[in-house]
Amino acid sequence: MATTAAATFNYKVVRQFSIMTVVWGIVGMLVGVVIAAQLLWPEILPAVPWLSYGRLRPLHTNAVIFAFGGSALFATSYYVVQRTCQVRLFSDALAAFTFWGWNLVIVLAAITLPLGMTTSKEYAELEWPIDILITLVWVAYAVVFFGTIAKRKTPHIYVANWFFGAFILTVALLHVVNSAEIPVTLTKSYSAYPGVQDAMVQWWYGHNAVGFFLTAGFLGMMYYFVPKQAGRPVYSYRLSVVHFWALIFTYMWAGPHHLHYTALPDWTQSLGMLFSLILLAPSWGGMINGIMTLSGAWHKLRDDPILKFLIVSLSFYGMSTFEGPMMSVKTVNALSHYTDWTIGHVHSGALGWVAFISIGSIYYLIPRMFGKEQMYSTKLINAHFWIGTLGVVLYIASMWIAGVMQGLMWRAVNPDGTLTYAFVESVKSTYPFYAIRLAGGTLFFAGMLVMAYNVWKTVAGGRAYEAQIPAAPAHA
Repeated sequence: MATTAAATFNYKVVRQFSIMTVVWGIVGMLVGVVIAAQLLWPEILPAVPWLSYGRLRPLHTNAVIFAFGGSALFATSYYVVQRTCQVRLFSDALAAFTFWGWNLVIVLAAITLPLGMTTSKEYAELEWPIDILITLVWVAYAVVFFGTIAKRKTPHIYVANWFFGAFILTVALLHVVNSAEIPVTLTKSYSAYPGVQDAMVQWWYGHNAVGFFLTAGFLGMMYYFVPKQAGRPVYSYRLSVVHFWALIFTYMWAGPHHLHYTALPDWTQSLGMLFSLILLAPSWGGMINGIMTLSGAWHKLRDDPILKFLIVSLSFYGMSTFEGPMMSVKTVNALSHYTDWTIGHVHSGALGWVAFISIGSIYYLIPRMFGKEQMYSTKLINAHFWIGTLGVVLYIASMWIAGVMQGLMWRAVNPDGTLTYAFVESVKSTYPFYAIRLAGGTLFFAGMLVMAYNVWKTVAGGRAYEAQIPAAPAHA
């Protein structure tokens, strides 16, 4: 077959998103380290509004979730759908639009959030003009992804694409419904929903942002990159399909567990708790499926640091998806809610699961995007793994201890019914754990700098590579 553009995969957009995953990871995690330092030393930065904790914190969450995590999802889904369908992306122009459009969204977020332009909705803080741009980019993404599946050469749709597809469709629904708002100026809008309904819609969105943006899409990565790196077929394909349908159905109902002991009707809270508990089964089914894929190849963990990232991410996924349902139980939530235990839970998922699976997948992709056999330095990948793992453990362990301590101090009462501790005493007691959290976050950030150096050295010595599409359907 002649070498033409149509005869090769579109690796350009995969390369672009892969590089930006590393760039935005460093930016987002740097802001995270800064705000962790602010909790320890409140006056560490100049006293200007756009450098205050309240302005930088949503910048951190948006940068890590949507800039770092989003770029990883775009890169891997575009790669996986081409390789498993054995065709080029549906539209090169729309794929390019998703790259430039998504990065424009990120830049606009980096400008508007520090300036205080916010809807104040968790994980949906961006104002209405940016929401419209997000919608346009997401529609283009859906067209590219599902258009590629529609023209596939392979009769079977591999399970990773089911997860990527569910993530794309559900995030579109969540974004449009939760972002329904009434603009009053170019930079200010108000939610279309009143009071408690607004809270309900927000946490239906907020928890499903975790369930679909931060779980389903990354499970798509897991189902492709773990078998590829291990050189083994997925442990149970039947289990992967059961995992998919059980997870997709159950996650949608779990949001009310964020609103225990609020004005939300009690039956709604209980329904959210029930579905959160049910969610443990499909989550652990997926974790077991991923880890058991290593059956017969466990020895590879000794000298393959990319596989270490991928498998340890599954361990954190299992831990986070046990912890989440447990924290949704009302009696546990009475202790944990509003404490730093929640922060520990979020980061065991965000750093241990999302970041680790993304890092492992990007380490797999980068050399293949630039015509290399492997990354510049395997030793540096290994160093990154241990630095990152130590950072996560310090971070989440300190927040667990601090959170349980806070919950116990807040609910402690004297025999006469008065509170045993003033709130400020719980803040003072938490102080040492903020120092440990800062150390853990700094280590994780240092690991990303190691990754950036390794990626730079790999890319600098290579050239853009476009793989040929096999003439006949073949295993990806």
